[in-house]
Amino acid sequence: MIKIKELAPSATKWDDNAARAADTFATEAEAAADVWARNAAGAEDNYKLGITAPNISVRFRRGVQKAGAAKFARKIRDVARDRFGPGIHAAVEDWRSGFEPFHTTIGALVLPARKPRGDPANYGRVEAVGKALNTKRLALLAAAS
Repeated sequence: MIKIKELAPSATKWDDNAARAADTFATEAEAAADVWARNAAGAEDNYKLGITAPNISVRFRRGVQKAGAAKFARKIRDVARDRFGPGIHAAVEDWRSGFEPFHTTIGALVLPARKPRGDPANYGRVEAVGKALNTKRLALLAAAS
């Protein structure tokens, strides 16, 4: 039989030590950004194999069931709620630059004339916006390839 420390003190030690490592994590992770980008981009084949592996949908479902709704709710309550606002604030420039091409596309549209409320022709206005945004999305995806 293998001698192993009690679980409760090990969990406490992990909590204490990992929490103190936040600054080290941030510094070292940021310094590794180029390596991450190179390795992540180079993992294209592994990604495809992973998402098309046999029974992957069953494994995914079982993972969700194992975690359960209670854990999902607990993590939102204990972690996500307090990180949500700062995360939004940190993403403002990313949101702006990501939405900018779509904003420009919408602003350049000339929509068909509006008809009375309930007129089926009004769906043509929605369709024009949808088609323009999808065309822009596909163009951006092609440019990123």
